[in-house]
Amino acid sequence: MSDLDESFQQAQVDVKTLTTKPSNDDLLSLYSLYKQGSKGDVDGKRPGRLDMVNRAKYDAWAKLEGTGQDSAKQSYVDLVSRLLGK
Repeated sequence: MSDLDESFQQAQVDVKTLTTKPSNDDLLSLYSLYKQGSKGDVDGKRPGRLDMVNRAKYDAWAKLEGTGQDSAKQSYVDLVSRLLGK
């Protein structure tokens, strides 16, 4: 396992220790970067208009289409570090 993969896994643990809830924008960034880093480009159908939460998540992930998984993992680690104040 690479150092980046280990850092990515540690960030997934660390994010659960946040003492304050991140902003909605940060939450969407965390979600989309995690999905891009772990699964790659978005797939499946875009949720309908009435499913606003899942539609926002899908759209945030879709914006990262073409971003490499390693790049997304590093961005996720950096964001978690920033949120933790490291």
